[in-house]
Amino acid sequence: MVTIRCNCFKQSLTKVGTLSAVLTSLILFSFSSANACINPLKGKAIQGGLIIFKAENASHIKLDGRAVSINKENGFVVGFHRDDVDLRTINAHCQDGTEFKLNLVPEQRIYKTQKISGLPNNMVTPPAKILNRIAQDSELVKQARSQKGTSTDYFISGFDWPVDGVITGVYGSERILNGAPRQPHFGIDIAAPTGTPITASAAGTVVMAKDLYFTGWTIIISHGDYLSSTYSHLQDISVQLGDYVNRGEIIGVVGSTGRSTGAHLDWRINWLDKRLDPQLIANKHP
Repeated sequence: MVTIRCNCFKQSLTKVGTLSAVLTSLILFSFSSANACINPLKGKAIQGGLIIFKAENASHIKLDGRAVSINKENGFVVGFHRDDVDLRTINAHCQDGTEFKLNLVPEQRIYKTQKISGLPNNMVTPPAKILNRIAQDSELVKQARSQKGTSTDYFISGFDWPVDGVITGVYGSERILNGAPRQPHFGIDIAAPTGTPITASAAGTVVMAKDLYFTGWTIIISHGDYLSSTYSHLQDISVQLGDYVNRGEIIGVVGSTGRSTGAHLDWRINWLDKRLDPQLIANKHP
């Protein structure tokens, strides 16, 4: 059962007019007892979290006033960034003519601070001649993550951990690199020996397979509905742009390329421009 804060109402047409039952206050609402045309399968409203919905009886859905496409499995997703605090509103037009409204308020989190020393100075404060390449890398990553992907929800059964190892960095942590504050970390760092196989956490299409300045050899896989997973600092890769990969298929091996102090995988999950927490979304760590 998934419990979410919501504000919902149902309207039904009768021969004598419209009968409305309205819940106007923000309450804890159990979907298992609701006569709703959208239902969450898993996840919750929390910073870094992802909710997977089924919408078998909805004809139109909007998120914050913008249309949401329902995939061919009758599902859709909603994700929350590290710092999201604003109310998100889902409006659904049900096939029986009723309306459903759901308000999602992300639970706020407290993040750790992580200090990392021993990085090459050019990886913390890059020289001017490298800035253009970094900007180009950033744009390529943005384009890769903006692809909708297929209409099949390859992610419906969750994400598997791509490698077995020791977690050395967590999502959301404030990063201090060589004593200098930098952007928060938006992934999970998993330390493992160089050459350890890395597998696709879910099926999908490779939308990036490239050596980038900061993240070294990097693979991005699109899983549908704008969900993607990223695998960075690889020693070597075994897939190419455009390849379809199965869940659990080897896509490369652990390395320490790019901005790294040792062999590890930086694993990330994105929904559009929302950076999600893999530990909240993935199946249990091996």
